[in-house]
Amino acid sequence: MDNWKNRLYESYVASGQALAGGRDSLPVNAIDPYFQQLVSRHLSPDRELAIADVACGHGALLSCLKEAGYRNLQGVDVSAEQVALAHSAGVTEAQCGDMGAFLRGNTGGFDVIFLMDILEHLERPELFEVLPLVRSALKESGRVVIHVPNADGIFGMGVRYGDLTHETCFTARSMRQLLASTGFEKVECFEDRPVGRGLKGLVRAAMWTVMTWPWRLLLLVETGRGGGPPILSRNLLVVADRTTVSQS
Repeated sequence: MDNWKNRLYESYVASGQALAGGRDSLPVNAIDPYFQQLVSRHLSPDRELAIADVACGHGALLSCLKEAGYRNLQGVDVSAEQVALAHSAGVTEAQCGDMGAFLRGNTGGFDVIFLMDILEHLERPELFEVLPLVRSALKESGRVVIHVPNADGIFGMGVRYGDLTHETCFTARSMRQLLASTGFEKVECFEDRPVGRGLKGLVRAAMWTVMTWPWRLLLLVETGRGGGPPILSRNLLVVADRTTVSQS
């Protein structure tokens, strides 16, 4: 890894980047409606699933998984500061280390691997090194869940350029291309719509639906075809299954 990146990751908390806003600014053990929805929609209810959170940050997702009753958890992150935050909140499943070494050491070990806000930090050659390792670390029926900046998003460039360590961003189309070429199938892409509790959450969701229609209509006018609903959120959620056929 480049020295300048190491320098930034080593001060990820001290520089304010790790707590810059959104879910990363929440206390580790805060109840996060987004993570709750993510877990309920995309994970099996089997609480014995072997789950890894690669680039787990300060452990917020791991904490949510523990709260939901999942017991077989591991997390890894390169930032010692963030792992220390996780440990201070009792999320001892987080460990400091290199994700490549972690994945190589757990071949066939996981039912689910989360890659939340990590792929955008990698250069293209690194993507084609890491994703095959992710595939190898999954069981035959395993699943990967990915969260990345969305180049098609109305405010997606704010995420893409909001961190000096970001190298790229993605669209649903480029994610399908990447995953299909690295050993994954049944790739599904989802808009990262507002999630919240109670009346406030319902209002935010309704406003998003209504206020994004002009962009959706404009895209239809430009292209002259549907091609499925565009994904306009700042971030993109992707879920894919490991192929059963070996990739050369």
